[in-house]
Amino acid sequence: MLQISYIRQNTELVKEKLAVKHFGDLSVVDSILETDEQVRKLKTETEALQAGINVASKEIGMLMGKGEKEAAENKKTEVATNKSLLQNLAQQLADAEKKLHDTLILLPNLPHISVPKGKTPEENEVVREGGSKPALPATAVPHWELIKNYDLVDFETGVKITGSGFPLYKGKGAKLQRALIQYFLDYNTDAGYTEYLPPLMVNEASAYGTGQLPDKEGQMYHATADNFYLIPTAEVPITNIYRDEIVKESDLPIKMTGYTPCFRREAGSFGADVRGLNRVHQFDKVELVQIVHPDKSYEVLDEMVNHVENLLNTLELPYRILRLCGSDMSFASALTYDFEVYSAAQQKWLEVSSVSNFESFQTNRLKVRFKDADGKSQLVHSLNGSSLALPRIVACLLENNQTASGINLPAVLHRYFGEEKITV
Repeated sequence: MLQISYIRQNTELVKEKLAVKHFGDLSVVDSILETDEQVRKLKTETEALQAGINVASKEIGMLMGKGEKEAAENKKTEVATNKSLLQNLAQQLADAEKKLHDTLILLPNLPHISVPKGKTPEENEVVREGGSKPALPATAVPHWELIKNYDLVDFETGVKITGSGFPLYKGKGAKLQRALIQYFLDYNTDAGYTEYLPPLMVNEASAYGTGQLPDKEGQMYHATADNFYLIPTAEVPITNIYRDEIVKESDLPIKMTGYTPCFRREAGSFGADVRGLNRVHQFDKVELVQIVHPDKSYEVLDEMVNHVENLLNTLELPYRILRLCGSDMSFASALTYDFEVYSAAQQKWLEVSSVSNFESFQTNRLKVRFKDADGKSQLVHSLNGSSLALPRIVACLLENNQTASGINLPAVLHRYFGEEKITV
């Protein structure tokens, strides 16, 4: 959530940055400032009236001590009247503060100065590419055919058990999932991240804290009886570990990683884009989260991008890194880099990771702070990134490494999978 003091002091800049994200109605900013002015005026009136009541209450005792009962009774009547007025003012203030909060949370995070001003994904900037695209034989097939040929995933039974978008991994398909998850976690913990295994459902406060609510309620599965939400990513529960806490500056950066299944109701369009593992409702992902000093967050963002890039290099997959344009960024992000791997059989790029700096947008909602050298409380910055989401990684590993004798696996997975290739 944006800080009202920043909006008040930088109104035109806020509007300019919201325009980069193509925020629909910039007049909301003016409405927020009008409500903020009302809140500050009501606070001043409330404090002044309360101060007057306090003074009058002391005078009553003094008058009674002097035996001036009539004057004391008049003062009591005055205090009673002002208390009634105070109650009314307090209600007006509470209503205005709620209106301010409810409008303020509609504003997305402001984009970093380096964010392109594009309106479509085609306007995202390619930062760099790595790896080599394989030359596949003419007999090469997409991963959904390979999955059938090697009996790795049973989509039909997944539909029977739950519904479309809930794949059932089996045999070597399940083994490959487990191998990738373990490798990703080991890779992250070797880099100094602490591993967590968080709950798969969160309460409303947690979803609000990381910016899923009120922006993405339609994309999350909602257990209405208990008002819990199935997590769309491990970012939500892991970042909330530090909600409402003051961390020690000496403990920064706080580096966390965790594996969870992820659940998303929105599965996208129809057709080839959602064939096989391209887009599903439930998928496995290993996540990175960092809580850092505000002066270090963009340095840490570069480190996290390099971390994910090196991970993709170990998987021997061709990839590219994109800097997302304004309209393609998430509600809470200030700057996001997407990683895409090349699917040789489909001849297209598939997103497998997003690495984002949220600056203080999430931590302002979460109230995660630290005390600086002067003892002043400051908001920390939060970052997160996928390391990695499995479905499209699996799709590209299968497609890009298919041979007549089986599917070759990158060397780093041999000890995790127990074999060098997947065979029938």
